[in-house]
Amino acid sequence: MIQTGRDQNNIIDVLKTVFGYQTFRPNQEAIIRNILDGRDVFAVMPTGGGKSLCYQLPATLMHGTAIVISPLISLMKDQVDAAVENGIEAAFMNSSMNADEVSEVYRRLQYKKIRLLYISPERFAMPHFVERLKNADISLFAIDEAHCVSEWGHDFRPDYLGLSVIPKMFPYVPIAAFTATATQKVQEDIINRLGLRRPHLVRASFNRPNLYYEVKAKSKVDSQLLEFLRDHPGESGIVYRTTRDSVTATADFLKSKGVAALPYHAGLSAEERNRNQEAFNKDETQVIVATIAFGMGIDKSDVRFVVHADLPKNIEGYYQETGRAGRDGEPANCLLFFGRGDIPKIRYFINAITDERERLIAIEKLNQTVGFASHNVCRRKQLLGFFGEDYPGDNCGGCDICSGTVEQIDITIAAQIIMSAVSRTGQRFGTGHIIDIVTGADTKRIRELRHNEVKTYGTGKGKDKKYWRSVVDELIAQAALMQEGDPYPVLKITQKGSDILYGKEKITALRKEEAKPKAARHRGELEGYDEALFERLRAVRKKMASVQQVPPYIIFSDKTLHEMCKYFPSTLSEMRKISGIGDVKLQRYGEDFVREINLYLDENPAAITEIGSGNADQSADTHKNNKGETVEETYLFFRGGMSLSDIAKLRSLTPSTIASHLERLIQEGRHVDMDRLVDPEKRLRVEKFFLSSTEWGLDPVVEHFSGMVSYEEARLVRAHLLRNSSARD
Repeated sequence: MIQTGRDQNNIIDVLKTVFGYQTFRPNQEAIIRNILDGRDVFAVMPTGGGKSLCYQLPATLMHGTAIVISPLISLMKDQVDAAVENGIEAAFMNSSMNADEVSEVYRRLQYKKIRLLYISPERFAMPHFVERLKNADISLFAIDEAHCVSEWGHDFRPDYLGLSVIPKMFPYVPIAAFTATATQKVQEDIINRLGLRRPHLVRASFNRPNLYYEVKAKSKVDSQLLEFLRDHPGESGIVYRTTRDSVTATADFLKSKGVAALPYHAGLSAEERNRNQEAFNKDETQVIVATIAFGMGIDKSDVRFVVHADLPKNIEGYYQETGRAGRDGEPANCLLFFGRGDIPKIRYFINAITDERERLIAIEKLNQTVGFASHNVCRRKQLLGFFGEDYPGDNCGGCDICSGTVEQIDITIAAQIIMSAVSRTGQRFGTGHIIDIVTGADTKRIRELRHNEVKTYGTGKGKDKKYWRSVVDELIAQAALMQEGDPYPVLKITQKGSDILYGKEKITALRKEEAKPKAARHRGELEGYDEALFERLRAVRKKMASVQQVPPYIIFSDKTLHEMCKYFPSTLSEMRKISGIGDVKLQRYGEDFVREINLYLDENPAAITEIGSGNADQSADTHKNNKGETVEETYLFFRGGMSLSDIAKLRSLTPSTIASHLERLIQEGRHVDMDRLVDPEKRLRVEKFFLSSTEWGLDPVVEHFSGMVSYEEARLVRAHLLRNSSARD
């Protein structure tokens, strides 16, 4: 058993005090306890499922340094910054560092000053680096993006194969491998290649209930994209395009329409890519338009939408890319614009693959993606089914198929027309040719094959090709037809199809009408928080992030801000109960956010009664009652001769909170000795400034006196003036 710095029963305490969470997400605790027991772990967990906590938490308890292997150096800094913000000693080592910086990391490693060290697989492959590790105290190896070790995975990287030496070179160190995308076959391959020893296996649900999946027919995609973005003002998102040229063109188009958008693709210089990615992380630009070269290095938790403006090459990639939305657990949109014109473009690159086995795999994966986009079947059910998981419900409520108005349409006659054409031509032709037959197309090939003499020739000319294509897609989706052969698959009739053709069975299809209104549909879960306060707290967060030189989401996630805007914590003890706020973050940022919340409540006293229902109402009532009681407690201490700062320290509250209590007491006409709160001479100068101003905000006062007057002092003087004015009236 691995020796830890604390008893394992204390992991709940660490969860709360370091990471600021009250409970674990599914599977996290079991993974952590197995790691602490010294056992290998293999976990398939969806993006946003909390993988990083599974190795960061045990790293804080175990002796030595946890080595985290990740393929993305662009992600390492954000992950290290996030760990440091939680008070964890962390560092990274990659090719962007100079010799002095690398030496400093080695020095910290030698003196056991690093709990988490992030490296790339290329770094691990360096013999001198492994020798350094042999002489260090290593607690754990955590391998992220573990699917990269498998040739069956969608993102195979040969450098990952070198990680197979870890069990031999470090036989007593546990290995925890994580991935968000792995079929059962890929899972077995990863375990074998890494040489995991009787690992604890976790295969979490691939379902991301906060994501809304939608597919729209692709026409004028730039205009469609602009319409979508106008429904999502101020939200961060990623738009994926297939080629560099289309990335540049779309980014330029969006900028010309007033959207803050930047491009990202491999053709840009490393400096420009890093600059654009940093601008996105720091909320300096709303949208990144990118090829798939972008995204895996993004740890941004508040991405509210991912749009695929072109067809993805495979389901694994699509799932992983959409998984970058809503990592904070809040609702997010995943929109795919599907046009069949994208298929030949992808096939062109697939046909250039020289390895026949690899080419066949790529074709199969493309067909799966086309099926996902074209079949009127619950998107979530299709995605989960690809990974071998059954969605238990009949209606997921979180995709365009399930949330739109769906009507059952009998397509038996149309199906019989298609399958008759397939049967009468010997089941030897593909979709395009069969559709040409039923629509009566006058092509050279049809004349040469004399298919214009087939009985079903032209019987479907009353409908366009798009309609007949949808019928074929539906027949394939419902296993009445199957595609066989490569590179040009032909249509074959199944037993079910034969029963339909000969009238033994009917077939219906779902006709999707317009989905429910966007705002009501995808923002419903976000209702129940004060949006005006949220914008103010976002501004506070951005200011602090700028000072710390980290992305805003590393300070606090949107989810954490939403909770603040729902429960209005007005003291540090109340702030401590908000999810995502551990001891270090509370100490660093708690007072600033409490101050802003109290300022907002002072300016909008009715806000707390207007938000939410159920638990939120109960919280509001509790807040109001507690505030009345706590104000009286402050008054007793003040009457007893204590200063504002002493009361704050005694009660573990911020000075701004105590000032708000005293302000309320002044406004109620209670006796408060102002000379004890503000120097009389200073008070007169502040009163004079207020009386000469048209607006009585606090910021102008603090700015005018260049910090010599605090917010608390300005607030109390203002309350005193207002009280005297109302008394005279």
